[in-house]
This record gives sequence, C-alpha cells and structure tokens, in this order.
Amino acid sequence: MTNLKWWQKAVFYQIYPRSFADGNGDGLGDVPGMIDRLDYLQDLGIDALWLSPHYPSPNFDVGYDISDYTGVAPEYGTLDDFRRFLDGAHQRGLRVILDLVLNHTSHLHPWFIESRSSRDNPKRDWYVWRPPSQPSPRSQGEGRVGGPPNNWYSTFGGSAWEYDSATGQYYYHFFLKEQPDLNWRNAALKEAMWEAVRFWLDMGVDGYRLDAIGTIYENPALPDHRAEMTQDEMRRTFHASFPDRPDKKFVKQWELMYGEQVEQEGVHELMQELRAVVDGYRDPPRVLVGENDYISYYGDGDNELHLVFNFPLMRTSRLMPAWIRANQQVRLAALPPGAWPCNTLNNHDSPRMYSRFGDGQAAHDAALARLHLALMLTLRGTPFLYNGEEIGMTNYHLTDINLFRDPPGVWFYNSEVADGTLPDKALAAAAEYTRDRCRTPMQWANAPNAGFSPAGVSTWLPVNPNYAQGVNVAEQQSDPDSMLNFYKRMLRFRKQTPALIAGDYTPLHEKAEDYFAFLRRSAEAGQTCLVVLNTSDKAHTLNFELTPRAARCLFSTSKTEGARHDLVELKIAPFEIYIGELV
Repeated sequence: MTNLKWWQKAVFYQIYPRSFADGNGDGLGDVPGMIDRLDYLQDLGIDALWLSPHYPSPNFDVGYDISDYTGVAPEYGTLDDFRRFLDGAHQRGLRVILDLVLNHTSHLHPWFIESRSSRDNPKRDWYVWRPPSQPSPRSQGEGRVGGPPNNWYSTFGGSAWEYDSATGQYYYHFFLKEQPDLNWRNAALKEAMWEAVRFWLDMGVDGYRLDAIGTIYENPALPDHRAEMTQDEMRRTFHASFPDRPDKKFVKQWELMYGEQVEQEGVHELMQELRAVVDGYRDPPRVLVGENDYISYYGDGDNELHLVFNFPLMRTSRLMPAWIRANQQVRLAALPPGAWPCNTLNNHDSPRMYSRFGDGQAAHDAALARLHLALMLTLRGTPFLYNGEEIGMTNYHLTDINLFRDPPGVWFYNSEVADGTLPDKALAAAAEYTRDRCRTPMQWANAPNAGFSPAGVSTWLPVNPNYAQGVNVAEQQSDPDSMLNFYKRMLRFRKQTPALIAGDYTPLHEKAEDYFAFLRRSAEAGQTCLVVLNTSDKAHTLNFELTPRAARCLFSTSKTEGARHDLVELKIAPFEIYIGELV
C-alpha cells in the first residue's frame, strides 16, 4: 500500500449539509452543525467527506443552482465557519471534497444577470443564447416571435429553451429554467471557473466531486431530437420500471431524445484541463470524482478524473451474486492502466440503501443492509457511503405535495395529474420517485425532530418518524449490536486489512446463485483474503479448492474471529458475512 494515494485507501462519506446537523436551531442543517459532529465522524471511522453544495443559492434545485462559487450560503454560515470546519476535519485526519457544478449556474448568479442584460454585454457569450426559430408565415406582421431554436427537452420537464423578452433570444437549460447552462467554449468563462476551483484548493480543500459532467457541452449545430416517444411517454415508461434500469427500448429512445445534449465533443479535453489545474496542488495531492459512469472519464488512466462512480452496480432492486459478478467482470476489465475503481450504492439522488435493496421481507432488511455495507468495503476500489446509512435510515414518503422540495418530484406529480391520474395516486407515485425521500434530516436522538432541530421548529423536510423506533444515533451508540456499531466495526476492520484496500480481485464459484465469493490478494502485504457474502436466508456448506486450504476468520457475523476453518467444508450461515485470511 506504500504507493497508493490517500483517496485510494479512503472510505468517503457524503454529507447533505441541509439535512445533516442543525447548529442554530432554524430547521436547516449548517456548517456549525457539521463542526459539532466532527468527533462523531472521526469515531465512525470514515476517512474523507464529500459535501453536497454549500454555496449561496436561491434553492430552486436545493443548492445545485449556485449564485456564488466562492461563498457559503448565509443559511449555512460564513466563510470563516467553513474554514473552521475544514481545519477541524483535517485535524481529525478527515479529508474534505466539495461539489463542483460545472454545467450551469443559478439564473441569479451575477454572471447571468450581466449576460441577459443586453446582447452586447461582455458576458453574453458566457451562456448559451440563440435567436428564435423563424416564425410561421401566418404569424408574420403580427409582432410574434418564432419558437425555440429546436425541440430539445429539459430533463426536469418541458422545453430546454427559455425566452428572454428583454433581449429577444432564448437561453438553454438542460435542467431547470433557473439553471442556465454555461458556455464552456468561451475562454473567459473557463478561466473564471478555474479561478473558483483554485479558490477552494488554495484554502486546503482536498478535491471535488463533479456534478453532471456529461451535460457540459451540447451539439452546437442544434439538430432536433429524433425520439419517437414524447417526454411524457418517457416519464411513464421510466416510472413503470423504477428504480431498476429501464429496458433497451427506453434507453434507445432516451438516447434519441437527449443524445445531442450530452456526452458531446470537448468534454474530455475539458476534464484534462481541469486535471491539470488540480495537479498543480501536490501537497497533498487532490482528487477529482465524476458523477458519471463512463469509463472514458478516466482518460488514459492518468490525465482525466481520478475516480468515476460505478453506478451500473446499483441499477437493480436486488443485489444478487450474478449481478455483482457481471458488473465487476465488465467494470474492472474496462479500466485503463493505472485507473482506480469507485463503488457506491446510494447518494442524495438515489433511494436509501436499506429501503432499495431488501428482499421483500422486513425481517431480512437489517441483515441485508449489513451485507451491502460489507460489499462496499470489500470490493476493489474506493467506497462512497451516504449520511444516515450507518443507522439504517430509510426512505420517507411525503404525504403532502406542498412539502416537496425536489423539482423533479413536483414535475412528476403535476404531469401525472395532467394525465388524469387521481391526485392521491399521483402523490403516492411522486413520493416514491422524488429525491426528497432520501434527503430527510439526520436522526440523532429519540427526541423531538429526532434531535436534528429543537422541539417546535419546522424542519426543511419532515423528519422520518422511525427515529422513535431506534433509528437514531444516540440509542445505537450504546447498543453493541446496532447498525451504527456494525458500521464502526467494519470500517475499522477494513483499515487493518491491507488486502481489502490494495488487493486484486478474483471471483470464485461463479455460478453460485445465493452467495458471492471472491479473493482479495495483496502481494505487497503478503495477504490473501477469502470473502463470502451470503445473500440468502439459506445455510451453505462450501468447498473452496484453494491453496492453502485453511483460513483464519478475520471477520464474521456468525463465527468466532480468530478460529481456523477448513475451506473444503466451510459452513456459511444465512446472510453471513465471512472474511478469512488464507493461512
């Protein structure tokens, strides 16, 4: 492990600042609240933090519409508060990476306010402006303008073009109309963004998670999309398969609808430029993590991003052994030389792991949640965890559309109602679909508002009431068998086991349907570990034809650690996590 970078050895933990810790009692998470919880994070055993946006924002998209790239949202605190948080994290051995939104700003960012002020403003070309399409002959002479430049859609619903009457042109937005896309073909805009990147790196931030990088460029020729489905038909088809990956027909139609708006020429050259900026900071080295699942964002393995999320692993409702093996076979084989894998099962955009990957029997959910953590911590690559998973937080389905804060969720509800769906059914569907379900406040105690905010305060999203059934930090801290203490135990175990960090990966028993078995081998450390994850409620007696044929149990949810086991007849209990060192 001597030649590994810090981010190759780390376990990352995502903090959604608005929902993590309320330090001033106003119902919103904030930076002082995060400072108060640094000791908790250190004790948990993670190594690095990823913060979702903490920047000033009008919050049309809960912070992903940024109005100042070099500030802190007033509701979260001050720049001095952030410096105290960063210093406190570093003092505890915790790295910190920030969310970097490259595709768009808020429509209230000073750059866009200038850009839309006139057609000859110096910042006009910092965004994507186009004249209307030609009006139809019958509208000539009526003072009417033509329509949008083409038929592109916003992924959040409706046209991707918004008309600005003051200047008589349309601006482009892949997401909300309040999130105008930046024009990265403008050199001055690019340099301004690189300066914002350097601002935080100069402060000591350890890198960035890059938001929505596939949308940065669009086809400048603006050809119409060629999808045979409408956006509403796409929405209905997507919902029918959610959260699983839609069928091939849907994927093809999605590519026809949005293909000219994503993954366009120039994005990899831009990532190489950003990598050059970040590589200027070497003490310590900084990291770039891409919100994208294309291996191509690794570049040649050393010139684009350091990590790219393995999102295909999580595009299923059940993490069955065949699914995991197939994912690893494809993913690891595709990596360029020197590239490092990166795995996750959840984040602020995805259903809670506890809720998503169960087997339909509530009695098994806790065991499966532990097993899925073990999967993250034993697969080859850097794991990313999400705040609240360590106490088994679950999805929370909102029961009032007025409580929704997620724009796609509101759009989905309104679209369903417009289709003729009864409001109650539309609400139930939207509550399942909206990202609000996994963004509810962190549950710190069995107390009003789960200890997130004082009693009587309205939190920005409702608190999941299951905090009163033991899904909270305070009660789990003192319970040795709790989910929280299992997380601590596993995280500490991983740090002490070189093969799980640096070792290669070899699948075993590749036709097994009920369990996933593999080796992690580190030649440098002289250690080989056998990992067996039983995804079923059945016991198994397994024969591993390995040399040596015995293993010392390092970690198990069923066996005594330190015991020696014959691998020709290894008994595995239902839902057991077994990790043994070959001896």
